[in-house]
Amino acid sequence: MISFIVPAHNEQACLGRTLHAIHESARVVGQPYEIIVVDDASTDGTAEIAVQNNARVVSVNHRQIAATRNSGGRAARGERFFFVDADTTANPRAIASALRYMDKGAVGGGAPTWFDENDAIPAGIRPLGFLARIGPKLVGFTGGAFMFCTREAFHATGGFNERLYWAEEGSFALRLKREGRFVVLWDRVFTSARRFRSLSALQLPAFIARLVFSPIKTFTQRSSVEKIWYDSNRESAAKSTDSLTIKVCNGMVLLFLMVVITEPIWCYLPWSLTPLSSPLGKTRFVIGVFLCHVGLFFWPLGIFLLVNLLRQKRWTGLTQTPALIAFLWWQAWGATHGVIRIWTQVCQWLTS
Repeated sequence: MISFIVPAHNEQACLGRTLHAIHESARVVGQPYEIIVVDDASTDGTAEIAVQNNARVVSVNHRQIAATRNSGGRAARGERFFFVDADTTANPRAIASALRYMDKGAVGGGAPTWFDENDAIPAGIRPLGFLARIGPKLVGFTGGAFMFCTREAFHATGGFNERLYWAEEGSFALRLKREGRFVVLWDRVFTSARRFRSLSALQLPAFIARLVFSPIKTFTQRSSVEKIWYDSNRESAAKSTDSLTIKVCNGMVLLFLMVVITEPIWCYLPWSLTPLSSPLGKTRFVIGVFLCHVGLFFWPLGIFLLVNLLRQKRWTGLTQTPALIAFLWWQAWGATHGVIRIWTQVCQWLTS
């Protein structure tokens, strides 16, 4: 039997569509299934909508996504678990593909996620659609909107890490990789763009600053991600807004990603074509300073992935993770040289 586990907090606006999509997809697949809605301290009609859609309700009061998902996993009776966010619509192709991979021995995986075309997608986010699809496949990780695993693998890993208030799905994926093959599907699922419609112009920079200067607290303290990931005001977030602050925030997201994506162009473009005295040269210098310092964080990330690779119980998928580690350290090595050159130049300017 398949167990679909849906964590939910004040999700009455989206839950009905999510459960309907699961029912329709499961009928197409043609296997016995159950749907478990883990109602985490909702104050709206989430539980009632779940019952109306023939789902079993498990009531908890965690207000933490990792613990909520784990409660659903412990209550599930199936042999195959699918964790589907309450604002995400599954489809038969993704579910059938996941089942085929698990039949062939995969312990788990996930699907790339993009926004529903009927949803109000901020204009600044639309160009990232291709990256959202190909990126997870290249790095071998997905977000938590749609993940799957065998029952055996879920209990072997201990489930999602309940010390984390953010990025718990990445930690869970690494744990699954230790148990066996982790698969990223080509078939994608669709989710809500509401988070990008509700970000303020200050929330994203503040979050990035916390991630850079206090990474451990950003992952393990609820207050660090409260406004972005745990805001209870779902109704207002579901509404489309064209406010200036949200346009600024989405523009910053797009600018940041475009800078990262175009980094190879800046690396191999001769400086003679962009002298520092020119506006383009100054822009290139600022981008270079920014990317060099960001690149330093690839050192600990690569070490973290290496430790998890060495702790694998089954040596499967040994090409993707080492290649990712090598790429991160290659970037980190170049970033380190760049930072040394930049600060050497700054010191010379200060002492001249």
